[in-house]
Amino acid sequence: MDSMDINKGLAAVLVAGIVFFVTGLIGMNLVTEKRLEKPAIAIQGAPAAEAAAGAPKPEALPPIAPLLAKADVATGEATVKKLCTSCHTFNEGGKAGVGPNLYNVVGGPHGHMEGFSYSAGMKAKTGPWTFDALNEWLHKPSAYVPGTRMAFAGISNDQQRADVIAYLRSLSPNPVPLPSP
Repeated sequence: MDSMDINKGLAAVLVAGIVFFVTGLIGMNLVTEKRLEKPAIAIQGAPAAEAAAGAPKPEALPPIAPLLAKADVATGEATVKKLCTSCHTFNEGGKAGVGPNLYNVVGGPHGHMEGFSYSAGMKAKTGPWTFDALNEWLHKPSAYVPGTRMAFAGISNDQQRADVIAYLRSLSPNPVPLPSP
């Protein structure tokens, strides 16, 4: 191979590099980026920009007792099968999945399943799972227990939450009495 062939090869590489560079400069000047004023896709459960800026707290949840009075256990079971069975089990003596078994959870302590590795925030919670506590938890787990490992945005529909709580209440040999509406 003589030096003329080497020079031709190097010249071809340099010319290709210059062409790519110039094409990139022209493309950057022809196509401009426009910032969106708001996100194109709203992600449910993601913190809003206003919340980070210190927006006012969301309004309180409605009382759960009247919603439980008209709750449907079958609808709650269907919702649980759709949303919860990928991580939880619901049978008596069932093993934990990604999350703990939820049999007899209503009225039981927050860390009710022996041997399950709960997050530090959940371990700090004391007292039983009341209807109101379950309502807050199912609405937004990350707000009820900051630092929870449960990757679930929550159930925003009030009646749907009540249906799920009614179903969870039915998973017990001695269900906790419903609160008076």
